[in-house]
Amino acid sequence: MPVPSTSSAQPLVCHDCDALLAMPELDEGEKAVCPRCVGVLFTRGRNALHRTAACAMASAVLFVVANSFPFLTLRAGFRESQMLLWQSATGLAAEGYPYLAAAVSVLIVGAPALLIGGLLYVVMPLLWERRLPGAIPLCRWVLHARRWNMMEVFLLGVLVSLLKLGSLATLMLGTSFWAFLALIICLTAALASIHPRELWEHIDQAHR
Repeated sequence: MPVPSTSSAQPLVCHDCDALLAMPELDEGEKAVCPRCVGVLFTRGRNALHRTAACAMASAVLFVVANSFPFLTLRAGFRESQMLLWQSATGLAAEGYPYLAAAVSVLIVGAPALLIGGLLYVVMPLLWERRLPGAIPLCRWVLHARRWNMMEVFLLGVLVSLLKLGSLATLMLGTSFWAFLALIICLTAALASIHPRELWEHIDQAHR
């Protein structure tokens, strides 16, 4: 568990006590702590880049599945209707909520697609120590855009709706629902598997 010293050329600010420190070289599985408040500054995970790439690829597959199969099936008497994930936005627009439909389209479909695509574009070439054109601004965008991923909020709203509609009709969860749930887990794991500082280090060391 190395402690930062002032001999390194890479400065780092502690998020807990605002101490200005220098980051030492870390091996896989090691972490650096602040000598003032003993807060964790940086952790270098084992095979972090490979785990991020694997989770991002799994997220891409699950995103396609989540948007290709029925999300929910509603059955009331002899009537049955199915809803795809992307139809949640068109349904809101048809009910007279265009702004809410636009928000759902951007935050539930558009943002995850761009986030997954950007993550794959940045991370996959790094496995071969390569860097594609535009990787630096795209990586900066991915790190900022991950806060706009609202899939967990959407899933919470779906679960609340299931509780309210359960007494009125029979609801069946489709393949898309379970793929969407797995997508949330995989995308969260992809973003959490590697520290932004380590990701920037891989980009700096990669060849064009």
